[in-house]
Amino acid sequence: VQLQAYGGGLVQAGGSLRLSCAISGSVFTINTMGWYRQAPGNQRELVASITSGGSTYYAESVEGRFTISTEYPKNTIYLQMNSLKPEDTAVYYCAAQKWFKDEYDYWGQGTQVTVSS
Repeated sequence: VQLQAYGGGLVQAGGSLRLSCAISGSVFTINTMGWYRQAPGNQRELVASITSGGSTYYAESVEGRFTISTEYPKNTIYLQMNSLKPEDTAVYYCAAQKWFKDEYDYWGQGTQVTVSS
């Protein structure tokens, strides 16, 4: 499984960005897709995730502002980020978790999101 993330950039506070992650390879082995982020000096944190059944999870810090979605014919997941805040600045990574696993198995390269105040 290979993951390719893109869509980051520089945006002003209050603005929006949409991140995309293209998935290729043995996609049928994947149950859960997620977006993580890591800011300088901080630990990597799970921002949002979605299962093959459509169940979603959001970190409290992004609830109501971010939306994770999938487009299976294109094997792509998205993270729509609205009402961005400077504290959302981080490198964002997409990740994939295989069925019956507790940890993420595959990672895409990071994409930088910078929110200016």
